[in-house]
Amino acid sequence: MTDAPRPYQSYVYAYPHKTAYRPLPHPAPPLAELWADEPKDALSLYAHIPFCEVRCGFCNLFTRIGAPDELTTRYLDALDRQASAVRDALGDRVPVRFATAAFGGGTPTYLSAGELERLCDIAEKRMGVDLRAVPLSVETSPATATADRLAVLAERGATRLSIGVQSFVEAEARAAVRPQRRADVEAALSRIREAGVPVLNIDLIYGIDGQTEESWVRSLDAALAWRPEELYLYPLYVRPLTGLGRLSPTADREWDERRLRLYRRGRDHLRARGYEQVSMRMFRRADAPPQGADDYACQTDGMIGLGCGARSYTSSLHYSFDYAVDMREIRSIIDTYTETEAAGFARAQVGRWVDADEARRRHLLQSLLQARGMSVREYETRFGTSPFADFPAELGRFEALGWLDREAAAGLLRLSPEGLAHSDALGPALFSPAVRAAMAAYEPK
Repeated sequence: MTDAPRPYQSYVYAYPHKTAYRPLPHPAPPLAELWADEPKDALSLYAHIPFCEVRCGFCNLFTRIGAPDELTTRYLDALDRQASAVRDALGDRVPVRFATAAFGGGTPTYLSAGELERLCDIAEKRMGVDLRAVPLSVETSPATATADRLAVLAERGATRLSIGVQSFVEAEARAAVRPQRRADVEAALSRIREAGVPVLNIDLIYGIDGQTEESWVRSLDAALAWRPEELYLYPLYVRPLTGLGRLSPTADREWDERRLRLYRRGRDHLRARGYEQVSMRMFRRADAPPQGADDYACQTDGMIGLGCGARSYTSSLHYSFDYAVDMREIRSIIDTYTETEAAGFARAQVGRWVDADEARRRHLLQSLLQARGMSVREYETRFGTSPFADFPAELGRFEALGWLDREAAAGLLRLSPEGLAHSDALGPALFSPAVRAAMAAYEPK
């Protein structure tokens, strides 16, 4: 048996990682040229709202606490200018259609009800997204899931609300530097259910200091009492420049094993109660309505990101704005964003080019980390090569570690239960040497 790498290395939700992005050479490429020959019939829209009422101790997202001096108004003004510039760049030579939309952050429901109306107007009137006809996912928090905000989202077409609870045990919430009362969490969940949005997702975290298997199951059961259509189970990470990163030591093997035990306990607990595993983190109730767009595929279709922390994807370039975790740096980037005129949004400023090898890695990574696995034929049709020929060392190692499902149907490359459990080691193992070098050279700020 090959020695297994440490299981918790990096949560891979996009590739290449944003720490591999760099300022693009002058003159920055115009968006109109980048999108000229891209398919535009199944795009995804992501709007980033970088505000929260508190900064959780584990959080390394691009967000700031509070929004003084009408900052949310200025931010939405800039978002409106950016949306107009991006839509102009997409052009009208071929029909532009969005297949899915999401508002994330930060906490989008930090915005007032009226500001959420404006955000929806920007998506619809500027970008042309029919929010009532496509899946629309919105992130919220217990403190900001108020009845008036939820009513706006329900009326404007939200099909999924995701709430970060992390733990129903108050002592664990405090240990994660997320002060909240369980009564307030339960009240927020009640309001979400009353709003009538079809899909409720609850985020929970395992590996918190003081958390036991028994307390973990209590949190799971408290969440299950609301019959959420989806549950995400996240391992706790201690990252640089976060609240916990300033207080806690580097992860060790004992913590790795504890998180693995909690993960397996949670996985088995949910599966025994009618939830299907979609990925290492995601579990969906077997009778839940489908959420993904039928004709959108993250491996191939384009992403339009609005907001200073959002990414955009074409087939050849992934781009965004500057990235930071430190609060002072984030404030500076947000201020710069709000001062940007429309012409400044017409070019890609920071990003990473994606060549044929990186496109293969991205397809394999994003497909393999899903429980359903990857069709070998689809890969061969898209790239004209075999994944086994393209990545013999990586797939050979995964096989030796027992991470590939030997009972998968012919033509299906799928992870075993143990492979899914080690997704946060498997994903980084597929990073290219160039991306690894760029990430290693990135200086956190």
